[in-house]
Amino acid sequence: MPLERLPQARPPTNTTRSPTDATRRRIAATVASLPTSDRQDVEDASRGFLGRAEERQIRAADGRVVWDLDAYAFMRDAEPPDTANPSLWRQGQLSIEDGLFEVAEGIYQLRGFDNSAMTVIEGDAGVIVVDPLISSEAAAAAFGLYTAHRGERPVKAMIYTHSHVDHFGGVKGILAEERVASGEVPVIAPDGFLHHAVAENVFAGPAMLRRAGYMFGAALECGPAGQIGAGIGQTISTGTVTLIAPTLDITRTGETLTLDGVELVFQLTPGTEAPAEMNFYVPRHRALYAADNASHTQHNILTIRGALVRDAHAWAHYLTETIALWGDELEVVFGGHHWPTWGRERAVEYLATQRDLYLYLHDQTLRLLNQGYTGPEIAELLELPPALEQQWHTRGYYGSVSHNVKAIYQRYMGWYDGNPANLWPHPPEAAAKRYVEAMGGPGAALAVARRAFDEGDYRWCVEVGKHLVFADETDTEARHLLADAMEQLGYGAENGTWRNAYLVGATELRQGVLGTPAAPSPDLLRALTVTQILDSVAVRIDGPRAWDDRLRIAWLIADEHATHLAELRNGVLSHRIVETAPREVTAFTLPRLALIELVTGTLELSKALADGTVSVAGDPQVLERLLSLLAPLDPEFAIVTP
Repeated sequence: MPLERLPQARPPTNTTRSPTDATRRRIAATVASLPTSDRQDVEDASRGFLGRAEERQIRAADGRVVWDLDAYAFMRDAEPPDTANPSLWRQGQLSIEDGLFEVAEGIYQLRGFDNSAMTVIEGDAGVIVVDPLISSEAAAAAFGLYTAHRGERPVKAMIYTHSHVDHFGGVKGILAEERVASGEVPVIAPDGFLHHAVAENVFAGPAMLRRAGYMFGAALECGPAGQIGAGIGQTISTGTVTLIAPTLDITRTGETLTLDGVELVFQLTPGTEAPAEMNFYVPRHRALYAADNASHTQHNILTIRGALVRDAHAWAHYLTETIALWGDELEVVFGGHHWPTWGRERAVEYLATQRDLYLYLHDQTLRLLNQGYTGPEIAELLELPPALEQQWHTRGYYGSVSHNVKAIYQRYMGWYDGNPANLWPHPPEAAAKRYVEAMGGPGAALAVARRAFDEGDYRWCVEVGKHLVFADETDTEARHLLADAMEQLGYGAENGTWRNAYLVGATELRQGVLGTPAAPSPDLLRALTVTQILDSVAVRIDGPRAWDDRLRIAWLIADEHATHLAELRNGVLSHRIVETAPREVTAFTLPRLALIELVTGTLELSKALADGTVSVAGDPQVLERLLSLLAPLDPEFAIVTP
C-alpha cells in the first residue's frame, strides 16, 4: 500500500540530514584508496570536443522536459560535497561532459543526451547511426547537434548493438519507419535481438520499470544531497521509447557488411552484458565499438532493477576473443557509454583489464562457493587484486563486487544457500512481527535501531528498521529512522545505483511512493509475436480465481496465416500452433495488432466485431471471461513498505 494512502501518526517530513561523522569517515576511507594521480580519463572525456547544444532542455510534444542538459551543472568544476562519495562525484563530472565529440576521422560520438551515448559514422553519401539512445526526443536532439556541425546527411543504416532499451529506444527520432519498410535503410542487430528486447521489457516490465525508478533515481531532485548519476550515465530520459524491428540479423562472428561504403566486421557476444549483443570493428578507422562489453565502470552481472543473470565467464572470454581478433591493429576503442580510449597499447590494456575483472569475479566466486561459502559471505570476503582496484574503469560505479558476486552465485546455485533453515523462512511481514516481538516489542526494537544509527552501523540500523516498518507500516518514527539510515548509506556509496536506491527509499519512506518515471512503450508492445502476446497474457492470469475455469480459444491470425489454440485449465493458460481450429472451440479471426489491442484493453471487442476488424465463430463471451481473469497491474507497488 503506497504511503500516501496510510493514516499518519504525524505528517511526513521532507527533511534530509547532514552526513554524520561515521559517513564522513567511510567516505574518507574510500578517498584514500583512489588512484588520484591518474588523470587520463579527464583528458579523454574532453578529447575531440566539437560543440554543445544551444537548446539545453529537450521537450516532448506536450511540452514536458524529458532531458535537461544542465540538470547537473552544479557538479561542473565543483569540489565534492560531504553528501557524496568523491569517487562517484568524479564519475558524474566526467559523464556530464555533453556534446559532439570526434572519435576518429569520420566517427563521432554524442554524449550527455541520455543514459547512453550515440555514435554516427560517416559514409560515402550519408551516415550510419549506432545505438540511438532511449527516447526519440533525446535522439533527435543529439542528431540535431551532429548535423549542426557536420551538415545534413541522410541516415543510410541503423545499428542496434544489443537488446537494452538505451541502445534502440530513440530510433524514430532519427529514422522514419517508412524508409526501413521500403528497404531503403537497413536496421542491423545481433541474432535474437527482437525477442530479448521485447521479452525483457514486457514480461516483467511493470516490476522492472518500478525498480528502475530506484536504480536510476529519475524522480529524485538532482543536487549534492540527491541524484548525482548512475555510474554508467547520469539517469534515463523520460521521453518516447520507440522501436523499428531489425531487417538484418548478424548471425556469426566475422560477418562483414559494407554500409554506405564503410566496411564493418562483427563479433557476436551473446550472454554477456545482454542476452543478444555484438561488437564491431571499422578497419578504415582502426576503431573498435565494444558496445557495453567494456565501459569505464564495473558493469552489472545482475542489474538491481532485475534481469536475467549474465554470464561473467562468457563475458570475459568474448573480450579475450575481441583482443585476438583486432588487438594487433586497433587504434581506438569506444562503446555505448562514456568516452573512448585511444592508442593501441592503452586500448588493448583497457580491454584486457575489463576481461580480467569479470573473470576474477567469476573464478574467485566459484572457488569460494566450492569451499562452502554462500553468496552474502563471498560478497564480504572477495576483494579485487590491487592492480584491478587501482583502475578507475574497474570501480563499482554501476555494478559492484558485492552484488556481482551474489549474481554469479545465483547463476550457479540459485536462491537457496544449502542450509535447511533457509528453505522455508517466513515472508517479510510475518518475519518482521516475530523479529520485533523477539527484540522486546516496537519500543525496544526502535532503541536497537537508534543505537545502531548513533554508532554508525547503518547496515544494522536498516536491517532492524525494515522489520519495524514491515511489522507496522504506520510507525512514523521507525520510518523516519530507517530513512535517515538509508540516506547515510546513500551519501557514502561509491556505486551510483546503490546511492539512488538508498535515496529513493529514504524519500518514499518520508513522502510516499514516487511512482514510475517511465511508461511501457507502445512500439515494444506492437513488436510482440503472437506467442509472446499469449505468454504475456498467461503471466497475468490470476491463478486462484481461474482454478475452476475451463476455456478454449482459437486465434486465426489473418496476416500471418497461422492458428494458435489457447487453453485455460487449472489456472494455467497454455497455447500452441495448430493446423486448424477444433470445430467446438470459439475462434477469432483478426490481425496480430488487433490481438495486442484486445488483450491490452485499447480495443473493445464489441467495436472490433462491429467494424469487421475481428470476426468470431462461436461464443465471443469466452474472451470476456478470459480477460476478466487477468490481474491488474500496479506500477506504484510498495518496495520499502509492506
